[in-house]
Amino acid sequence: MDEHVIEALGKARVVVRDGKVVEVGEPEINYCPLFDKYRGIKEFTPEAIKENIEFRIKDFGMCTGDRILRMKDFLSFGVSETLGTLLEENIIDCAVIVSEGCGTVIVTDPEFVQGMAGRISAFLSTSPINEIIDAVGPQNVLDPEKAEINQIKGALKAIDMGYKNIAVTIISPDDAKMLRDMEKEHEKVKMYIFAAHVTGMSRDDAEALFDTADVVTGCASKYIREIGQNREVFTVGASIPIYGVTEAGENFLKRRIEKIGGLKDKSEAKIPDPLI
Repeated sequence: MDEHVIEALGKARVVVRDGKVVEVGEPEINYCPLFDKYRGIKEFTPEAIKENIEFRIKDFGMCTGDRILRMKDFLSFGVSETLGTLLEENIIDCAVIVSEGCGTVIVTDPEFVQGMAGRISAFLSTSPINEIIDAVGPQNVLDPEKAEINQIKGALKAIDMGYKNIAVTIISPDDAKMLRDMEKEHEKVKMYIFAAHVTGMSRDDAEALFDTADVVTGCASKYIREIGQNREVFTVGASIPIYGVTEAGENFLKRRIEKIGGLKDKSEAKIPDPLI
C-alpha cells in the first residue's frame, strides 16, 4: 500500500494514500508563525491542515512519484538549510535524513538535503516510491524494499560506506544517546546530532537532548526554550529558536549566519501558540 503517515502543522496526524489526503487529526497547537508568514495560516484546523498538505502534493509532488527532490534554501535558518551549508563547505561528509518514499537516506548533495527535508514535516512511516529511490540511488537508502525509518541503522550504514563526519537528524533523546555511544565505538567517526520535531516533549527528554545533541530546534516546546535559555547556549532566531548546544553546533550555526550575510533584527517576533 502506498501510505505515508505524517505529523504536521501542530503535530496533527495526517495520512496520505496514493497521493490523496485521507485522514487529518486534531493539532496540538493552534498557531505557528512560520506557516502564518509563508502560507497565511492564522489558525491550525483540520481543514487548514488538509489544504496545506494538498498544496505540497500539488506544488512539489510530496508523497508521489512526481516529487521534486532538488531545491534551493527555503528558510534563513532551519536544520536542512544548515546541513546544506555544511555539505557545501565540506564540513560534514554526509547527512542521514528522513524523507517520504525512501525513509532513512544518506545524502551528500546540499540541494537534495533541502529538497527532501526542507519543506516536509515529520514522517512517522512511509512506503517505497520507486522514482524517489532511483533518483537518490538505492545504495544510499537504508531499506529500498520497505523505506524503513531508522536513524541509528542509517548512521551505521553511513559508517559502513566510509563516511567519517556524519550529521544525523533525530527526534528522540534515545536516538541521540545511541549515536553518542556509537561514536565512542568507532574510531575516527564523528556524529553531529540535529534534533527537531520536539513540540510536546517532556522536560526530562528535553534535558536529555541538551546533554547529547549538537543542534536543537525550539519548535513549540516550552521546555526546550526554557532549558536553552537557562543554559545560556548559543541561540539563533526569535520565533522558532535554534540552539547551538555544543561548540560544534554553535560553529555550525555561525557558518550559516555567515553564509546568508548576517541576521535581521525582529523587534516583535511572534511565537507558536500554545507552547507545550
